Amino acid sequence: MKKILTSFLALGVCLTPLTVMLIAQPTWGQTQNPQAQTAEKLLEQAIQKVQQQEYKQAIPIFQQVLVMARELKDQKNEALVLVWLGFCNDALGQKQQALSFYNQALPLRRAVGDRSGEAVTLNNIGKVYDDLGQKQKALEFYNSSLPLTRAVGDRSGEARTLNNIGKVYDDLGQKQKALEFYNSSLPLRRAVGDRSGEAVTLNNIGAVYSALGQKQKALEFYNSSLPLTRAVGDRSGEAVTLNNIGAVYSALGQKQKALEFYNSSLPLTRAVGDRAGEAVTLNNIGLVYSDLGQKQKALEFYNSSLPLTRAVGDRSGEAVTLSNIGKVYSDLGQKQKALEFYNSSLPLTRAVGDRSGEAVTLSNIGGLFQSTNRPTQAITNLQQSVQISLEMRQGLQRENRQKFLQENGGSATALVDVLINQKKYDQAFEWVNVFTTADLADYTRLINAKVANPEAQQALDNWSQQNQQLESLRQQLQDNRSESLPQQIRQLEAQVYSQAETISRSFPEVAELFETTPADIKNLTSSIPAGTVVIQPVLLTNVRDIPNNVAFFIFNKDKLSVIKKSIEPAEFNQLLTQYLKQVQNDGDASYIETGGKLYDILIRPIEDKIQALSPKQLSIIATGKLRHLPFETLYDSKTDKFLIQKYPVNYLTRISNNSLNSLDLQNADTRKTQAVLAFGNPVPSKSQNLPGAEEEVKKIKEILPDSEVYIHNEASLEKFKSQALRFSFLHLATHGCFQTEDCKKVKLQNNTLLFADGSLDIANAALLGLQGTQLITLSACQTAVDTNLNDIGIAGVAYIFERAGAKGVMASLWAVEDKATQELMVDFYQNVKQGMTKGEALQQAKLKLIADHRHPFYWSPFVLIGDAR
Repeated sequence: MKKILTSFLALGVCLTPLTVMLIAQPTWGQTQNPQAQTAEKLLEQAIQKVQQQEYKQAIPIFQQVLVMARELKDQKNEALVLVWLGFCNDALGQKQQALSFYNQALPLRRAVGDRSGEAVTLNNIGKVYDDLGQKQKALEFYNSSLPLTRAVGDRSGEARTLNNIGKVYDDLGQKQKALEFYNSSLPLRRAVGDRSGEAVTLNNIGAVYSALGQKQKALEFYNSSLPLTRAVGDRSGEAVTLNNIGAVYSALGQKQKALEFYNSSLPLTRAVGDRAGEAVTLNNIGLVYSDLGQKQKALEFYNSSLPLTRAVGDRSGEAVTLSNIGKVYSDLGQKQKALEFYNSSLPLTRAVGDRSGEAVTLSNIGGLFQSTNRPTQAITNLQQSVQISLEMRQGLQRENRQKFLQENGGSATALVDVLINQKKYDQAFEWVNVFTTADLADYTRLINAKVANPEAQQALDNWSQQNQQLESLRQQLQDNRSESLPQQIRQLEAQVYSQAETISRSFPEVAELFETTPADIKNLTSSIPAGTVVIQPVLLTNVRDIPNNVAFFIFNKDKLSVIKKSIEPAEFNQLLTQYLKQVQNDGDASYIETGGKLYDILIRPIEDKIQALSPKQLSIIATGKLRHLPFETLYDSKTDKFLIQKYPVNYLTRISNNSLNSLDLQNADTRKTQAVLAFGNPVPSKSQNLPGAEEEVKKIKEILPDSEVYIHNEASLEKFKSQALRFSFLHLATHGCFQTEDCKKVKLQNNTLLFADGSLDIANAALLGLQGTQLITLSACQTAVDTNLNDIGIAGVAYIFERAGAKGVMASLWAVEDKATQELMVDFYQNVKQGMTKGEALQQAKLKLIADHRHPFYWSPFVLIGDAR
């Protein structure tokens, strides 16, 4: 659980208004007019004060020059002075006044045909809007400046504007686009010898890589920036870069090295008078000492940071430091004092619109109440924290949502734990189900999955765009102290959440994408078929102050119970990793012993509960690392039986009103229910040839004569789209790639299925018309199994097809030789023909292979996900 807040500095857009170009403007030195000569001397004097950062003293001098320029009707120099006045006001934080001066200068520069000066002024206006949080407006001005800098051949100005555009996209969370602009700026800055600007851009690129989790790459760019800041004497930039390097080392766990860089940054921030930067660095040093267990020393630095954040009006930084101080007191056992600091931090995080900080502080308060045996208050605060985290997740970029959920799941773990301890089992499962569904919803967004209803899709697209704007505003709070920004965020939040509720009501098929509050368990379990017992093991591990347990939720249509068993996470993870290697290696017989140990952990504690419910079908909801585990292979050493030999086993992606609703008999009446639409070996070339799959689909036709089979060129995507509506059973004996990376061996991109005329992006599954499909079998597909990653795996693929309308999906956890696949599939369809349910048919097909003494490698990877009836 992320219990400690911190803040990091990142060097932003270049603050100088292209001063070299401004000074190069015509002066009054070419005339003998005494007033002009006086104006020239005053201008030099004012510029000198700007260079000494004496902005307040420079302003009245510039104003004198402005009056003279107007009396002399010298529009060029009038425009020049107006830009300097804008720059001074900008540097003093008087953004609206700066805009006023820049907007007066702009038409003058156009009137005298000064395209170079016009570009400068447009860039500076963009910078002000950027600081005000109006990113789109900033982009408009930067994009107007850019072609002018190119037209006049100003490569330095072009580089600066490209950097500034990159920073806007960076703030908007569009990291890849930001990199494109930074990487366009960098060679130009080098070409014109702008070492200071080069250092800025290198630092900004480093910050992007750091935000993307690529810490080593971030270090490379920071370390390239650092000597440049020193060479040009930019002590402020040097301090920022040193702080950023320290933050990377801290994130990498190298705390002493982080301290070295923070301690190098600190005197520089003081030397240049950067009190805000000094406060951040002091806070970061305190955080390192806290992590090192030196709590009193951490307090010293936090207490040094706190008055500085207040002095510079940094309420967001103040809230961070207050929360960090509270965490130290909590660790020291001074719970009441900790609560005082948390309660001082909380209203500040809300006032500045820092939802992430609010969630962390609420989580800390909840943990404090939990540790002091005040469960009611603990539940209230932890629930609020979890809701905020789920709401924030919605606004993140697709590729970051899953990681965010994993890194911010501590509050949910703590919440579920305290609810179980209070025997509030229903509420505990409702929250578990929310996070289970959120994980799957993240996957659908990760691959940008579509929905069938075009109106719903348009509503989703509009919502996503507005939600991205909300997240960009939240990110800006780190650098922007504008009083109006929190209010903007609150207003936009209200719109976004209201819009989500409207979409959920209007389009039930997409409601799960917006779930941030738990659905009532009675509504959830009402759809569970009679005779089905559902179990969901939930790992409650690696959260401070909470014992490491696995919680088992066992329920059927009418009853829910929970059992907790203590585990050692490191040992369990090692056991799981070892087992997954063993079952994927047909030459390794040690799977029996390891599978027995896992049976004792994951099945034995709940076996009596399961048997008491007399299941006809055992349904398992597996999440996280358990998602890759073929539970049916777990071995009971007492009875010498695999779990599959005791019960038909299937898997559920989650419990919802849609996941197990009654079979669609109306649609089934119009489809061939005892027939299969089968496609096999669509591309019989060397790397993609599947001769066994070809035989597989031919045998299906022999078993169920009403089936239709297509192979080679006939197995086209167009044919599948046109014929799928006619069949209840769809069978695709073709390559599919459901790994995180592309499947290079079979020349397939990730999340695609191979057909003769191309590949299907499964994100478009909802457009296939699968409503009423009872089963879609994905034979010969590849899924990565790596327990070091909490990737969604085949469950995400199944979820996509479930949302597209399919009642069940059969697919493999790993690639299997096509002969073994053929045997299993043939037996499965023979069992279906005899009237067995899907669950029973798969169980009996597996039992036949077990009777032939086959290793689990051959029979266990194919799993049924969804309705087993």
